[in-house]
Amino acid sequence: MLKVTKNILKRVYFPRLAGAHKYDFGLLLIIGGGEFYTGSPALAGMAAFRTGVDMVQILAPTRAANIIASFSPNLAAYPLEGKWLNKKNLPNLILMTEAAKQVAPDRAAIVIGGGLGRSEETKEAVLEYFRGLSPKGDSPRVVIDADGIHAVAKNPEILKGKNFLLTPHAFEFFVLTGKEVKNLSFEEKIKVVKEEAARLGCVILLKGEKDIISDGKEVAINETGSPYLTVGGTGDTLAGICGSLLAQGIEPFLAAQAAAFINGKAGGIAAKKFGPGLTATDLIEAIPEVLK
Repeated sequence: MLKVTKNILKRVYFPRLAGAHKYDFGLLLIIGGGEFYTGSPALAGMAAFRTGVDMVQILAPTRAANIIASFSPNLAAYPLEGKWLNKKNLPNLILMTEAAKQVAPDRAAIVIGGGLGRSEETKEAVLEYFRGLSPKGDSPRVVIDADGIHAVAKNPEILKGKNFLLTPHAFEFFVLTGKEVKNLSFEEKIKVVKEEAARLGCVILLKGEKDIISDGKEVAINETGSPYLTVGGTGDTLAGICGSLLAQGIEPFLAAQAAAFINGKAGGIAAKKFGPGLTATDLIEAIPEVLK
């Protein structure tokens, strides 16, 4: 079993050489948001930028996209027709995914799920989108979070053979696997996460007081964090950091470890300053201190 330490950063960050070009360090597509939850994709995008990705494109239903575009000039938000994700949006999603893969070969990644909602129409659209992704050898790396986990729970077989990293908390893990881990001992949680990662054929990052990360073969434990990270939005920042590292070419198991460390460490730094007043944007602003 591996314990994640600051040394993980040396395995994912290297000096940038002169002559580097845009997209050498990744293009991240973030698919999320809806009529009510508009901040989730923005938080993921801002955290992704702070952790080094070159470009973020956010694909969101119209109201969410318009609000997100007003948050920061750094965020490029493309409006999808409708109040929530639906099958009519699939041609645009596939087109923009394929365009990302062409613009940034081997450096395109996706984050999907935050704020999408859990309507049956949206869940089916997510599954149909995943069916349209190429097999593992040519598939972009994907982080599935929040409502995206509720969607794949309808058909977990869709996870096999693709570069998927899932970031559930305890209830989402139950929705995905049918396994209740909340009241298990820590050792029992480790065993269940490893077994489910192997069964589903993906990397799982189970969020908690101590994060448990497994690819079904190995297990890593991250202990950074703070009780104040219960505030809304810190799961979105974690998903964005995961996506940023995937887009920079880091494989999913290693990316999950580094992202958990960065998110927890930045949250701890912000918590010392803000205490119970901590917000997800405070965490994002603390990321550069972690990466020094």
